[in-house]
Amino acid sequence: MSITDKLSTWVKNVAPSPTLAVDAKAKALKAKGVDVCGFGAGEPDFDTPDFIKEAAIQALKDGETKYSLVPGIAPLRQALAEKYTNENDLTGVKPTQFVVSPGGKYSCTLAIRAVCDPGDEVIILGPYWVSYPEMVKQSGGIPRIVSSTMDDGFKVSLERIKASITDKTKMVVLNSPSNPTGAIYEKSEIQAIAELCASKGIFLMSDEIYEYLLYDGATHFSPASMDPEISDWVITVGGFSKTFSMTGWRLGTLLASEPVAKAVSNLQSQTTSGATTFAQYGALAALENRAAARAAIADMLIHFDRRRLMLVDGLNAIDGIRCFRSQGAFYVFPDISGTGLSSDVFSERILEEHQVALASGTGFGAEGYLRLSYATSDAVIQTGLEKIKSFVGSL
Repeated sequence: MSITDKLSTWVKNVAPSPTLAVDAKAKALKAKGVDVCGFGAGEPDFDTPDFIKEAAIQALKDGETKYSLVPGIAPLRQALAEKYTNENDLTGVKPTQFVVSPGGKYSCTLAIRAVCDPGDEVIILGPYWVSYPEMVKQSGGIPRIVSSTMDDGFKVSLERIKASITDKTKMVVLNSPSNPTGAIYEKSEIQAIAELCASKGIFLMSDEIYEYLLYDGATHFSPASMDPEISDWVITVGGFSKTFSMTGWRLGTLLASEPVAKAVSNLQSQTTSGATTFAQYGALAALENRAAARAAIADMLIHFDRRRLMLVDGLNAIDGIRCFRSQGAFYVFPDISGTGLSSDVFSERILEEHQVALASGTGFGAEGYLRLSYATSDAVIQTGLEKIKSFVGSL
């Protein structure tokens, strides 16, 4: 019997992240001196703003190097309560409803583990972020995918969500703005989904990690701002990675009713103990220094918006490819079914033959699509589009 045979059932049922795998392949090629156009990574190509870094450095100098409170340092949770009150229109939200964790991914994991028992079903609206189904499986739950296409605007209708609910449904996962599509659910659509979940006693996990990355006049709505009888069933996940280019800082946030927040904190106390203390002071600076924060976000949005349009227009100009005009995050999710290749074959061949790294849609539950991140330079986008056009033209 091999060592692999002795691994746990949980581990055997969990697939590695395909987006991180693509990024790893691209980095391995670059390490060998190969010039790779990388569209795989879901992280901004900007540095963390200096005022945030300086706050963390000062925290280190001040000796903030010990364990923090499990749910996060008190000033940061107070600042989060003020942020959600002033910017997301919540009323009566308390610092005790927040848990700061080592990354938005872990915040999602904690939310699912806090409410899902083995055998519970979690409805995931697709195309979905690659990690959601694996998180559900880690809790012993069963992911139920309800998919949409470009022709649906990459949004699942309320009727289809209703039809997917069973007596085992424990949670619905909503990600708006969306990774991988960049689609945004309208306020009325989110309200209807939240009302449905509350009426059925089902939790709604609202992943709002991309809430500030909006284009074309789009707006963001947090379902936790609804009436208490509805908002109590909402678990809001956010973080600092995307908005402030703090991916390596590993800081996620979770907002929930106090019973859920306490349960999440208990889980964290027995796993990571909490988020890195001095990093939290950097996040605190991001929330407290609103003028500097807004300026940093506005600057990134100028670049992201330009790159978004470059990619959308460039991909739509290639025969066999249709590209949805995303309104949020920093991804496009083109339909490549017209090329005659599957998503996996397309992504594998273009990396091998033209050194373009992008993510196959299969990892996001969408065969026939690809995910390209425009959190990269204009030069990479221009060169990448030329290579994609050349590749498709050779088919």
